[in-house]
Amino acid sequence: MSGETDEKHKTIFLVEDNKADIRLIQEALKHSMIPHQVITVRDGMDAMAYLRQEGEYADAPRPDLILLDLNLPKKDGREVLAEIKTDPKLKRIPVVVLTTSHNEEDIFHSYDLHVNCYITKSRNLTQLFQIVKGIEDFWLSTVTLPAE
Repeated sequence: MSGETDEKHKTIFLVEDNKADIRLIQEALKHSMIPHQVITVRDGMDAMAYLRQEGEYADAPRPDLILLDLNLPKKDGREVLAEIKTDPKLKRIPVVVLTTSHNEEDIFHSYDLHVNCYITKSRNLTQLFQIVKGIEDFWLSTVTLPAE
């Protein structure tokens, strides 16, 4: 690998309440050639506290990519997305909605809130691994991400 950004560990912020999905996504990323860390929270309130470096998250690293489920406890992913994309300090962090929802209203609303992309999770393990690999390849390897 060459170049400054390639050598830096990427931080993937996974906002997901389903333990099985967390394990599967982490497993899919385990074979990555891109140095990274995955930080996970399980509800929308913790997601915003982390992103704003509040309380226990005061020293949290800024994520390079956010993987956001829509159906979360305490504060749902739609609210989290709206807060991220209206916060001048957070709005440039790419957000990928990764959800089971096929609902057209969720898709339109997410793009209205300026999500970077919307992906529906597959229940097929092989397809889910391919989806996560595609996210990794594109968002952590191909695109140029904004610096803090």
